[in-house]
This record gives sequence, C-alpha cells and structure tokens, in this order.
Amino acid sequence: MCYLLGMIELQDIQKRLREAITESKLSQTEIARRLGVSQSTVSKYMRLDKFPSLDTFANLCEIIDVSADEILGLR
Repeated sequence: MCYLLGMIELQDIQKRLREAITESKLSQTEIARRLGVSQSTVSKYMRLDKFPSLDTFANLCEIIDVSADEILGLR
C-alpha cells in the first residue's frame, strides 16, 4: 500500500509542468499544434494561470516526453 507523506499541491504540479515544458525545447506554438489547443492556452499553462484537463495533461506529458508521475510528484 502506498502512503503519501505530504499533500500534493497544485502549484507544485504546475511548476514541475512548466519546467518540463521548458526543458522539452519545443515551442509553445508547436506544443499547442500537437495538442490541438491555442498557443495562448499553452502560455497560460506556463504562467500558471491554467492547468490542462486530465486528457490534455496526459497528451502533453506524451508530447514533452515526461512521466505524468514525475509531474505529479509521485516519483
């Protein structure tokens, strides 16, 4: 059984996602094109103004080649 040692905070998840997007070296425009969203939506993810829906989050993790567990702080 797995026990969390602390609460998972949305702000921490958003920061890890922003870092992973930056490290991917893909432009916001390219990420938006692959996700099927506007560039301004990706910009909102980067500014921590918005978090993607669960399906978009999963697809984004695939696009930037990062584990969702890593972004969620589970690894």
